[in-house]
Amino acid sequence: MKHIFLLLLFISTLSCAQDKTPIAGDTEFQREMNSEYKDATKSPLKAKDRKSFKGLDFFKFDSTFVVKASFKRTPDEDVFKMKTTTTRLPEYVKYGVVSFELHGETYQLNIYQNQGLMKKEEYKDYLFLPFLDNTNGEESYGGGRYIDMTIPEGDAIEIDFNKAYNPYCAYNEKYSCPIVPRSNYLDLEVRAGVKVFKKH
Repeated sequence: MKHIFLLLLFISTLSCAQDKTPIAGDTEFQREMNSEYKDATKSPLKAKDRKSFKGLDFFKFDSTFVVKASFKRTPDEDVFKMKTTTTRLPEYVKYGVVSFELHGETYQLNIYQNQGLMKKEEYKDYLFLPFLDNTNGEESYGGGRYIDMTIPEGDAIEIDFNKAYNPYCAYNEKYSCPIVPRSNYLDLEVRAGVKVFKKH
């Protein structure tokens, strides 16, 4: 009898372990994003999309999209109201310019600082890098993507396009998302980071 009980206990433990599917993703960034999007308390997904959610669709990690960029501070910029997908107009300032090479060409992007967020201790070093590229509207979200950055100590900064993610409004129109400034368009296909979200 004892053996049968232990056997049943082993089988139930095994089935519980099998039920707990590991979080999908090839990199730590991908696994963290998938974990967050599965979590009802953090996820931007609509409830119906979250029920069937197994993981975001990512481009395969590509080390050529991890670039060393030169960073030039632009200290005399005026605060401006950045357009969003709603009537909300958060205040930003152009904090600097990043220049880098990708696939043999030189590119430049403006990097921004949110004036409201910087007042919060955990965001005091936070910089916002939104960009558009030639995958938008097909393989990636039509409105462009974002990369989270931190203020560098010197005049160099690493940009990892594999960490490019979609604005929350790509998943749910209730969110208000900054519209990527046209000046931050890259005339190439950035086949890295999060792909377009296919709603069910």
